[in-house]
Amino acid sequence: MDCIGNPPLYVMNREYEYQGLCINGFMMIFFTFILVPLLILGCLLTGGESNLWLSVGGTAILLIVFILGCVGYFIQEPNEARVMIFFGKYVGTSHKVGYFWVNPFISRKKISLRIHNMDIDPIKVNDKVGNPVMIGMVLVWRVKDTYKVVFDLDASSLSTAQGGSLNNAALSNFVRIQSDAALREVTSHFAYDPQPDAPDELTLRDGGEAINDLLEQKINDRLAMAGIEVVEARLNYLAYAPEIAAVMLRRQQAAAIITAREKIVEGAVSMVEMALQRLEQHNVVELTPAAKAAMVSNLLVVLCGDEPVTPMVNTGQD
Repeated sequence: MDCIGNPPLYVMNREYEYQGLCINGFMMIFFTFILVPLLILGCLLTGGESNLWLSVGGTAILLIVFILGCVGYFIQEPNEARVMIFFGKYVGTSHKVGYFWVNPFISRKKISLRIHNMDIDPIKVNDKVGNPVMIGMVLVWRVKDTYKVVFDLDASSLSTAQGGSLNNAALSNFVRIQSDAALREVTSHFAYDPQPDAPDELTLRDGGEAINDLLEQKINDRLAMAGIEVVEARLNYLAYAPEIAAVMLRRQQAAAIITAREKIVEGAVSMVEMALQRLEQHNVVELTPAAKAAMVSNLLVVLCGDEPVTPMVNTGQD
């Protein structure tokens, strides 16, 4: 916003529909290739010595009209647009579908409004805690504002292909560069895995839709200046960088082992408690404190051990 509250120019939509002369192409075919040649032929046949100059002048004018009439035709398919430029001045964007003829002095830049799909190769980025990670995404984008695409981007990077259409490769390159920058920005605000000091914090691995929505917003903010809209942005690759992948794998394995041990110990303690309560309730055996401690120790060894334990049966004989 500027000092008087107006939005910046790159936010404003300066595209508008072309309202100039736009004639059905089939009607102009009749005029250009049938009517004008007949008039030229009539001028040549009726021109005598008395009106020779009039005949030559009329024929010359009709030839110029014929040549100009052959230039203004164009075909436009659905989800395409033509940016109309009259001697350097923007005069609107045509979204009409069909076969048309316009002023031949108007240059027409063809722009595809169709959806483009882009697979961003994984790049190495440091996460919030400084760990290098490999992250990639899938991007779906399209042109939203034809004025910005044509006039706000560097013309040298948007060379026109055959037929006056904008080079989609140049647009894709611009989108790719800005998307990489947005991806690095988003990744730097989140850790790959939950951290001990912030176990409930949003992470790249568990963020899911929240990370995708933030990424889409950041990319849209960067591409708005060029009139390009991101339909969807979604992470499709996430892993630690090769140089720390082995270390982080051992760390994850250690954390998984600790979690599993906690569950095993919790279950073993509850089972030992239940066994002692059942023995006391049914008066199966009278246990002294020392015998109870030995029994608890033996049960925990059996229940918490990784290897099978060979039982020793007490027969009551010395």
